[in-house]
Amino acid sequence: MEEVCEGKEFSFPREEENVLSFWTQIDAFKTQLKRTEHLPEYIFYDGPPFATGLPHYGHILAGTIKDIVTRYQTMTGHHVTRRFGWDCHGLPVENEIDKKLDIKRRDQVLQMGIDKYNEECRSIVTRYVEEWEKVITRTGRWIDFRNDYKTMDLPFMESVWWVFAQLFDKNLVYKGFKVMPYSTGCKTPLSNFEAGQNYKDVPDPEIMVTFPVIGDQDNAAFVAWTTTPWTLPSNLALCVNAKFVYVKVRNKNTGKVYVVAESRLSALPADKPKANADTKKANPKAKGGAKPDSVADSYEVLEKFNGDSLVGKKYEPLFEYFSDFSSEAFRVVADSYVTDDSGTGIVHCAPAFGEDDYRVCLENNIIKKGENLVVAVDDDGLFTERITHFSGRYVKDADKDIIEAVKAKGRLVKTGSFVHSYPFCWRSDTPLIYRAVPSWFVRVELLKEQLLENNKQTHWVPDYVKDKRFHNWLENARDWAVSRSRFWGTPLPIWISDDGEEIVVMDSVEKLEKLSGVKVFDLHRHHIDHITIPSSRGPEFGVLHRVEDVFDCWFESGSMPYAYIHYPFENKELFEKNFPGHFVAEGLDQTRGWFYTLMVLSTALFGKPAFRNLICNGLVLAEDGKKMSKKLRNYPPPLEVIDEYGADAVRLYIINSPVVRAEPLRFKKEGVLGVVKDVFLPWYNAYRFLVQNAKRLEIEGSGPFVPTNLATLRSSNVLDQWIHSATQSLVYFVRQEMDGYRLYTVVPYLLKFLDNLTNIYVRFNRKRLKGRTGEDDCHIALSTLYNVLLTSCKVMTPFTPFFTETLYQNLRKACEGSEESIHYCSFPEAEGTVKY
Repeated sequence: MEEVCEGKEFSFPREEENVLSFWTQIDAFKTQLKRTEHLPEYIFYDGPPFATGLPHYGHILAGTIKDIVTRYQTMTGHHVTRRFGWDCHGLPVENEIDKKLDIKRRDQVLQMGIDKYNEECRSIVTRYVEEWEKVITRTGRWIDFRNDYKTMDLPFMESVWWVFAQLFDKNLVYKGFKVMPYSTGCKTPLSNFEAGQNYKDVPDPEIMVTFPVIGDQDNAAFVAWTTTPWTLPSNLALCVNAKFVYVKVRNKNTGKVYVVAESRLSALPADKPKANADTKKANPKAKGGAKPDSVADSYEVLEKFNGDSLVGKKYEPLFEYFSDFSSEAFRVVADSYVTDDSGTGIVHCAPAFGEDDYRVCLENNIIKKGENLVVAVDDDGLFTERITHFSGRYVKDADKDIIEAVKAKGRLVKTGSFVHSYPFCWRSDTPLIYRAVPSWFVRVELLKEQLLENNKQTHWVPDYVKDKRFHNWLENARDWAVSRSRFWGTPLPIWISDDGEEIVVMDSVEKLEKLSGVKVFDLHRHHIDHITIPSSRGPEFGVLHRVEDVFDCWFESGSMPYAYIHYPFENKELFEKNFPGHFVAEGLDQTRGWFYTLMVLSTALFGKPAFRNLICNGLVLAEDGKKMSKKLRNYPPPLEVIDEYGADAVRLYIINSPVVRAEPLRFKKEGVLGVVKDVFLPWYNAYRFLVQNAKRLEIEGSGPFVPTNLATLRSSNVLDQWIHSATQSLVYFVRQEMDGYRLYTVVPYLLKFLDNLTNIYVRFNRKRLKGRTGEDDCHIALSTLYNVLLTSCKVMTPFTPFFTETLYQNLRKACEGSEESIHYCSFPEAEGTVKY
């Protein structure tokens, strides 16, 4: 044995670099996979990130968790294939190209050509792959980059087609026309779970608008409140709550008569009466008038009535854009979605721009399903020509001018600013609007009970995320819009006739080639959009064309368990013997993302969950609690911290934090330094003490130190027995916790163990370890310390792969027949009954 370095000269980062070189020299990861290929499979699904940005602490966190679990499973007798994957399609990539090429409208892409646009997207997909590999390798993670998978590869895309075709055959797919969260920045609808990813507190205009009641003897007007003035040009109905009491009130000063819910009367503006001459004499300092009256003083109640009595009443449209729309429009309807916690108790309905508006207008025959709904806002979020006064204007920018137009018509009751939580596009960071769009949906609501049942079959750490957050999300699951009106993605495999009567869904490249007679080498839009299918009804019915949409990229990532191994076209036996997969791990945000889509698709396809065990981590924040931002430079670069303190220290710092319990972590560089001081230095010093005394024996003529094997080592010394027992407790504890996927409990227990080792065992055994109690006793003490260090290294190998390798390479020199790398060793077994 030999010291790694003398005292303070020992550099953990430099030794880690040496270990990396050693692993490369012996091809350690590949060799480990080869040595374990006869063992039972442990299936780990690695969620694919985008390589259009650089890796950050969030990626290092998730990667560390995955590496620890898969290393442990390998050491406990499994073959664990670890393939890295890349998300290649969707909004993140398109948004980058839109910024690069200054593309602001959909027609700019069409003018440029989908082929050129898609190839631009392809060109940046692997932009930072080298940087990713460098960072991930330096953190000690073993993952196969050479045999990676990409969602843009034909085999992956073909399996995605197969998944969709299975759903279609099970009658779990339909085409619908629904109001959905829509990104004007990315020109596409989003899934409801995508829309919930980026809420911000923002000010929006709030206005109250009058809608005169036709035929009312008091010339009364309904008053509706809205925070989306841009939807007013598309108003088709007003909605009340049939169970509320409504009042007709007259303004004592203006004589205007309004109808609002009685419980919301206080929301009407109170008047400022004009100051008269007497008031001025009494109070010369009065400016312009007296204090505002209370609402009760400002309004006289003329009549009270139930909300259901208002149903059917007609009113004068605010604008003329839809005046000829339908005889059923511009009347009052009722629905329980109208609340009295804000507004006036009367809601204005623009069915093209609100989920409840659409439903209520559909139920009351103001619009008809799939027929007469006019969406007066285009794909870019601009008003169409129908809205003549605001045509070509971006809707959110037109709010002020619309308010002015309402005021000019004498229909404005009140205006102000309203701060509320509003959804923004998770990719373009532009405010979302709700807009009626046609889309292809998966019937998730039909699967709800099965999803909830499958969730019970999974093990989550922490369990409250499964039982509360994820359970609640599944309980309120909505049908999933899986199509996107975009360009760079896996195209929907749907070919449809011009009359819509004939639909063919492709489940393979072979089927497309067979039906079209065209050889297919690439499944992206610009390679297959031109391919047509002859109608099975005869030539007089023409040909079938592919629908233009591509898949939501979440559908692709949810298909990953099948697509990354090209199932069912390849690896059929491998998949079917090992599904559900054993383990997944990602951040808390994926409860509404990847975890959800994995569960939906596996339930729809096989009636099973996609995974058995899951670790859900929280967010890594900057030290000040804010989100980490390259622009703000509010966090130290990962490689800088690793180069200073070592990857092992970063790994232990991360997993010994609330972030592994799905809580946030404020990353502090000092915290990593604390791990070096509290864990690695005591650990290393215990090793140094062993080496120094073993060398002393050799110098004194006893020959090279050869430790007694643990199996034959017998000691009557109570401290030897105690530290041996403590080591077995460490083995038992880590096994128990790792089998339960509770990584965050290991470091506190290790600290306790190291404290026992250095401050009790070594400290009170100095005389024995230095040979002052006799050579035989010294050999027993040193052998005990040797075996304790060797066993603890093997226990901690998944967590600290570098340091344990360093110590092992020096410890193994004292024994013949040892493994070439500690990562080829089996995880220790606890002896007998162990208490901890």
